[in-house]
Amino acid sequence: MKFVKKHVDGFTLPELMVVLVIVGILVLLALPSLLPLITKAKSLEAQQSLRMVHQLERSHYYQYSRFSDDLDRIGFEYGGKFITEGGNVNYQVEIVESGPTNFLAKATALADWDNDGQFNTWTIDHEGDLRETIRD
Repeated sequence: MKFVKKHVDGFTLPELMVVLVIVGILVLLALPSLLPLITKAKSLEAQQSLRMVHQLERSHYYQYSRFSDDLDRIGFEYGGKFITEGGNVNYQVEIVESGPTNFLAKATALADWDNDGQFNTWTIDHEGDLRETIRD
């Protein structure tokens, strides 16, 4: 019985390395133009979280005739762990002020997306006025 060695076509290691280097260079060229899109996509998380806080605060107001200063009391929950803890939540939400007739909630980014020293911040008030207070 005779063994026949078959030749299998494939790529060599140097060919694969050249392709990876070219892809890496293309990513580095495209990344600066994509940063604003990445920041905008991540800021949608802050906007949605603050809209949820607004709805929960309104429900609390209808029930108790005042706004709450506690996220747990109104039932707000994050969708996982913070990015600083290895999770996927990019913004920390807090209620800055609350009273019988008004409240102000703030969402602050946990990372500086474009490394300019400023952390993206959004606020919402009792009227549902959503504003980006600090741009990143």
